[in-house]
Order: sequence, then structure tokens, then C-alpha cells
Amino acid sequence: MPSFAQTHSRVTTYYLLEESRDLRQSLLKAARWKKTVLIVPALASEFTHPENRPVFVNIVSELASANYLAHVIFGLDQASEQDVRELTGILKKAGLQNYVLQWNDGEAFASVYHEMQENGFNLDQRGKGRNVFMGFGVAMALGATTVGLLDADIRTFKRRQLDRLFFPCLVHNYPFAKAFYARWNEQRLFGRVKRLLLDPLLLALKRKFSDSSEDKMLRLVDFLLSFDYQLSGEVVFDAWMLKKMRYALDWGVEIFTLIEVFRKAAQVAQVEFTRHGFDHKHQRVSTADPSGGLHRMSLDIINTLLHALIVEEGLEVGEEFFRDLALTYQSIAEDIIKKYSDNAEFNQINYDRDAEERMVNQVLAGAIVQAADRLTAPAHLAEKMLRLTASHPEFKPFIDAGLQQTILAVEEKIRDQSLDLRYLPSWERILWKMPEVSGLIVDAVEADKARFR
Repeated sequence: MPSFAQTHSRVTTYYLLEESRDLRQSLLKAARWKKTVLIVPALASEFTHPENRPVFVNIVSELASANYLAHVIFGLDQASEQDVRELTGILKKAGLQNYVLQWNDGEAFASVYHEMQENGFNLDQRGKGRNVFMGFGVAMALGATTVGLLDADIRTFKRRQLDRLFFPCLVHNYPFAKAFYARWNEQRLFGRVKRLLLDPLLLALKRKFSDSSEDKMLRLVDFLLSFDYQLSGEVVFDAWMLKKMRYALDWGVEIFTLIEVFRKAAQVAQVEFTRHGFDHKHQRVSTADPSGGLHRMSLDIINTLLHALIVEEGLEVGEEFFRDLALTYQSIAEDIIKKYSDNAEFNQINYDRDAEERMVNQVLAGAIVQAADRLTAPAHLAEKMLRLTASHPEFKPFIDAGLQQTILAVEEKIRDQSLDLRYLPSWERILWKMPEVSGLIVDAVEADKARFR
């Protein structure tokens, strides 16, 4: 029997105690007065590459029976016209009738991006973040009241998993729901960034904030720790809250979404997707290359979390903060790795403890140090320059002219740039400045609909 404990005052956990129950009738009933929309962001390679295509075809086939969905938006990146036509063939063959095309590389949506750029909204950084962000805009332009997000690379997807995810928002009126599941394939544990970076890092922060009585920071960290799988990409929003949320463009998107939810929602839900293994596409570790793989993902997550705590929540830190944090993180991570090793042996699952320890020591701990360097290096340099200029009379004319104030100003500028993350504004802000944008989006959707149907 799985656990059914409820341990956080703001998070309701929906445990999967009965797998066979079909929730569609309850969802259909609720959908009579709510408009439910699902967004599926996808690269063209996810349905054109022979290795990926069966995974995508299974997802589409399962979605065809989700009859409580008013629309399914397919946000397409790196797709040619031929790719889009191939997609429509897959959708029609599966019997999916209520699909909407968001062809980001096509002329119709290119004009929408251009108009938004002209109005000061910088959307030049392509990728999943921009794709999903525009998908939210399409959903709102279509009048959605409940909006879900589903990745296109889930190898073990079943429609009932999506039913469970929508249930808290659609039936019980929660403003936000997030999926959780075990990342494993019945032979090996996955979810390394969550297990080896995020959990021990949050526990290290909790220990530091508990010692220093930082109650405000502690509440946020406790909220993040209450989610069983913080990095899952399967979420559902109530449209009113979605309009108010900012959105990240990089691998920090999931953790930043939870931080925004913490700030904007009183009660939220997490839902157990499945009690079996749940398998996504996996990333390489990329030990020596911080620009790719799990290395890049880890850096983005650390930067996003520290930016939220230091820049947005006002946490005051010094050089010793990061040194202590890195040491505490490593100690906690090593303890956690032993626990995973013991659990794997108990279940007779393959577990490479040496590889997990190398990832912590050679990649993840170093990523924390890199973040520290970006924050503290300007301060150290400024301190040395201030001492030098103050101790030599030759600098007095320049000091009188404002040299030291300039040093401090440049130090502050560099510090801000070091933690400058690319956040997209809320759709509420965009709609305020561009009330016509929903019409532009609908025109783009209709133009592509006519082109491909």
C-alpha cells in the first residue's frame, strides 16, 4: 500500500491508490462549463526521426480518447512545411480532431513574434521555453480556462495519467497541479538532477536557513521540498493564474514555475501519475562541457534558484555562504547516495554508486562553486580596488571626482549581470500593452489551419 500522508499545509497530494478507476466521466462533467486545453511542445525530430516516432504516435493515439479536452495545441519548433504535413497525417490517422497547429517557424506565427518584438517583448531566444510560452498565449486566445502541458518524449505515456493530472484543477478547482512519478525503467534509477542536485541542495539550504532563522527563505525551500518530483514537465494551470506568471527560458523553467506558484497560489496539488516506471528521453552528463547535457541543466537550475533567493527575495550572502553551502551540499548528497544504493540493493536494481558520486563531486558541486564565483568575484575585486585607491594619495584627485562611487556602481552592475536570467513577462503584462495580440494569434492559427487542412 503506498503512502497517503499529507505533510504540507499548502500542497495537497493525490496518491494513486486505485489505478483502474476511469476519471473521464468526472472530467467530462466538469468540462461542460470549463474550456480545457492541452499544450504539447515538440521538435520536428520527435515525430520525424524513426527512433522517436513510435513514442510520439503512442502519445497522439492516447490523446485521441481524452474527450474532455477542447483543444490540443501542438507547438512545433525546427519544422519545415513538409514536417507539418507529416504531423497532420499522424494526427488524422490517430483520429485526433481537435488539434491546433502552432508552427513557430511558419510565416503566420513569425509575424506574431515580430509584432511582440516591436512592442518590446524580447522573444529572440528560440527553444522550448519560447515554444511553451507562445502555447500559453494560443490557449488564452482560444478562451481556455484550464491549461495543461505535456512533453512529447514520454515513452510510457497513457491517457489515464493525463486524466489524473487534470482532475485536481478541473474537478476540485485547484489553480495548479503538478505530476510526480518515479523516474526508472524497472532496471535503473534515473532523474539524476532531481536526486543528486536539487534535493540535497534544497536540504543544504534548509539547514543553513534553519540555523540562521531565515523564516522567509525557509518557507520557500520547504514548499519546494514538499513536491515529490519538482522537475516534472507535466503541469496544469488555471488560466487566471497562468496569466499572472512569469516564465523562464532555460532549464530552470520547472523550478522557477514552482517559485512563481509559491508566490501566487494559496493551495496547489501534486498528482501521482503512475505507480510504475515512467520513462522520458535521457540527457548525457557532459562532465567537461558546461554548455550541454545535465551539466548545463544543473547550472541553469542553480542560477534560477539563487536568483530567486538573492535578487528577488532579498537574501544577503557573503563569500562564506557559498563555501559552506557547497560543503553542506556534498555531505548531504553523499548521505543520499548511500540511501539510493541501499534501496537499489533491496530491490535488486542496478546502481552505479561510483558514477553517482563522480557526478556530485566533478559536476554538481562545481556548478555551485561556479555560481558563487559569478556572485562574489566582483565584490572581491572592488574591495581590493577601494583599499588600493584609499591608501595612496596619488588617487585623491580621482577619488574627489567620484572614482570610488564608480567602482561600487560597476561592481553592482557586474553582480546584477552575473545573476541576470532571461524571464519572459506575464501574459497579463503583454495583454495590457498589446490588447490586439490575441487577435493576431487567432489569425495565425486560422491561417495555418487553412494551409494544412
